[in-house]
Amino acid sequence: MARKKEGLSERHRKIMEYLTEFIEEYGYSPSIREIGDAIDVKSTSLVDYYLNQLELRGYISREGRISRSIRVLEPVHSPSKLIGSKINAVVQAVNVAVDNLVSIPMRGRIVASTPIPMPPSDFNYYDSESGIEIARSLLPVRENLNELFALEVQGDSMVDAMVNDGDIIIMRPAQQATNGEMVAVWLDDKDETTLKYFYKENNRIRLQPANPTMDPIFVENPKALRIMGKVVMVIRQYKGTIH
Repeated sequence: MARKKEGLSERHRKIMEYLTEFIEEYGYSPSIREIGDAIDVKSTSLVDYYLNQLELRGYISREGRISRSIRVLEPVHSPSKLIGSKINAVVQAVNVAVDNLVSIPMRGRIVASTPIPMPPSDFNYYDSESGIEIARSLLPVRENLNELFALEVQGDSMVDAMVNDGDIIIMRPAQQATNGEMVAVWLDDKDETTLKYFYKENNRIRLQPANPTMDPIFVENPKALRIMGKVVMVIRQYKGTIH
């Protein structure tokens, strides 16, 4: 029966570090002679004595005198090994996070208030390199990443839908919508664009704000309205920082 564990002397610790790292690398234990070479002890009898002490203290177990039968019960890593492992873990985590990022192109600004004139050239006021990086895991699995685009929100007509002035919305291209969906629309006859809830009523379209202080917009000629896309997600911005 193993005795109560005691602290390790310097030589005991070196043996345990060597055993732990050797077995982790090769899957089997080193020979007594290899252990002696690692700790600079020539006498195999002395190495065996140290191993017996470690076994009695509960750090290792052995099957009699069978060669390479040592099992480490309490792994001990060298400080450099621990630091290296932590660094590798951090690097791997960073690499996974970077690999999980996707870049969504910024296509311009969308008005979430009373529609205002916005010439087509202004809709693409961002250059071709502009984009926003977000984690792939935040986006719905079904979305085609190559089709998504981002718009900056201007105005506060959708505040009750948690869409505020300056927020970024991720859009999926769409030409049609069902009642209750939040869409970006273009009003051809007025050269105006806006972000609203979509509702089809008889022979007209109602664009409903999510702000009790604002009235809905009625489009009497549905052919004059073009749906540009549907909202996939909203990215809040605070003091110029995306969260």
